[in-house]
Amino acid sequence: MKQALHAKLSLYVVATVWAGAMTAQAQVNSGGIYACTDANGRRITADRPIASCVDREQRVLGNTGVEVRRVGPTLTDQERSAQEAKRRQDQVEQQRLREERSRDRAMLARFPSQGVHDAARAEAIAQVNDVIGVAQKRQIDLQERRRKLNTELEFYQNDPKKAPANLRRQLDDNTESQAEQQRFIKQQEEEKQRINQRFDAELQQLRKLWAELPPAAPRSH
Repeated sequence: MKQALHAKLSLYVVATVWAGAMTAQAQVNSGGIYACTDANGRRITADRPIASCVDREQRVLGNTGVEVRRVGPTLTDQERSAQEAKRRQDQVEQQRLREERSRDRAMLARFPSQGVHDAARAEAIAQVNDVIGVAQKRQIDLQERRRKLNTELEFYQNDPKKAPANLRRQLDDNTESQAEQQRFIKQQEEEKQRINQRFDAELQQLRKLWAELPPAAPRSH
């Protein structure tokens, strides 16, 4: 008797599962019942998408009246274009944030403390100062050469027109070379300003990032 009861119970479970599956399949095949409240406040149901509710969300009900899904409002071409533009804008912003986080991680890895950052600044400035030092030495050499040329020019009453062509050419070359060195030194001084501005901006960002880091764990003794 117990075996017969168990068999009947098994058949009932199988039948229930099969019926539920068939009902769900029927709901999918039939497309369900569409329901919405239109702009005038009327509740409308239909077996297809409701034309008077294309501008709003519609509920799709199964045969039992249970909601199975929702259908969003139908968009105009202009609305779809605006939605697509918004989606692209969001993607660009997300990419920008990912790149910003990546740069922040790289900056923290390179400069774990202000001491490291200060040392990097000092090294960058020192390299430019070395270049300026070489240019200044070249400028001193040119000035010394100019004094010698001026001494030669004294033989011609300091009048370049009376001097030989070779001396005039050397005077012109010296003038041009000194001007070039002065321009170069000025460019390097401007480069030092750019370096300091870059390190100042980095330091401002790094201070925010350092403040967000979790406190270091105390060392065990």
